[in-house]
Amino acid sequence: MQEVEFLKFIVENLVENKNEIDIQRTEDEMWVLLTLKVNKSDMWVIIWKGWNIVTSIRSLLKILWNKIGKRVNLKVLD
Repeated sequence: MQEVEFLKFIVENLVENKNEIDIQRTEDEMWVLLTLKVNKSDMWVIIWKGWNIVTSIRSLLKILWNKIGKRVNLKVLD
């Protein structure tokens, strides 16, 4: 669950509506999928400048999980 806490820490520092952050985690033998949902008014922060923020967060998550041999992906719901 490190990745959920890590993602929540990052997102909490980006959005205004911190209590509306919803992160769901699903896992199989090779993949960890994190699904992120934030308040509609905060969505612009997450997808700012052509998804650059999301791409950066995904890169950080992949670095974190590469060390233990799993792949992680982040899906953002609107």
